[in-house]
Amino acid sequence: MSDSALQDLNAAQSVVLEKSKDSSVEPCSSKPVLNGNKCVKKEGNAVPACPDVTNGCDAVVVDVEYIDSEDLTDLPDVDTSLSTLLTRLDSKDWIKTCEALNNVRQLAIYHKQRLQELLEPLVPLIVKSVKNPRSALCKTALMTCADIFKAYGEQMVDLIDLLLMPLFLKSSQDKRFVCEAAEAALMSMTSWISPSVLLPKMQPYLKNKNPRIRAKASVCFSKSVPRLGLEGIKEYGMDKLIQVAATQLSDQLPESREAARNLSLELQAFYEKSQASGLGEDDSAPAISPEAETWEAFCLSKLSALSAQAILRVTVGVPVTPKEGGISAALKEGAVPAALKEGGISVVVAPKEGGVPVATKEGAAAVGC
Repeated sequence: MSDSALQDLNAAQSVVLEKSKDSSVEPCSSKPVLNGNKCVKKEGNAVPACPDVTNGCDAVVVDVEYIDSEDLTDLPDVDTSLSTLLTRLDSKDWIKTCEALNNVRQLAIYHKQRLQELLEPLVPLIVKSVKNPRSALCKTALMTCADIFKAYGEQMVDLIDLLLMPLFLKSSQDKRFVCEAAEAALMSMTSWISPSVLLPKMQPYLKNKNPRIRAKASVCFSKSVPRLGLEGIKEYGMDKLIQVAATQLSDQLPESREAARNLSLELQAFYEKSQASGLGEDDSAPAISPEAETWEAFCLSKLSALSAQAILRVTVGVPVTPKEGGISAALKEGAVPAALKEGGISVVVAPKEGGVPVATKEGAAAVGC
């Protein structure tokens, strides 16, 4: 190309650039927005179609009212609400879904029998909202769970498997108001569903890989056990329950360990009450080991040495000697460890050797009986 032709080409390009600068319309970007086969040009001063917070525009804020159960009123048109309930619960409009969830709560309170027929298809849709990342929708669904547990109790047992994992997860997340709503739903569950059917459902979660799920399951488990009552605990199996408590005492999270301590103390109280009332001798009750006349002996007969020590530290407050042939060496000598009070100070009674008290721990003073 000759020098004159090159100069003409550069001049033409300069004219095009000057015109583009003077124009009120920006040229197409390198990544054009296609409308059919044409490049749609965007105006430089055009207002975004959707509000953008990052560009300084105000986002649309929708206030969701969380209504306490006692403040819910009856529906004006029950038939219409029931006929459209499932469709609205599955709506893509989360505001409509929240309204439908509140309708479920109203129906559970004021029209329990009519809503009962829809429970089976209803619960999966509630679970879907519980899992929704939108916090307002999630909390409304959790409040709905609490109300249907209260309304239907035992009738929720067949559907409880769908709810347990989402409730445990939501009760252990970081958003406080969602976490509190999930915990309230779990407390409603443990309060209104019989522990005899609920405990077997929760027990697998005590071994879950997620420590937070284990912790929440431990709390619910420990709160459900006292509701069994003395006969219920014996029927479920005192040995099974004490093994659960021993396992959770060594769990990773403090919440699990605290729940296990509470469970251990409850079981000790129930066991000692059963021994005092003579219910342990009832032939219709599960057999208790003949040597298990005391709480210490029972723990030693049902648990490993380390697990028994952990339980007894919580419930009795003293260390115990290892088992020999299934019976504590201290029990053989007739010197069951016990905590005595002398002048308000706890004194550990240690086993004796040749009539001389021996300290159970290095540096610990042993006082004879």
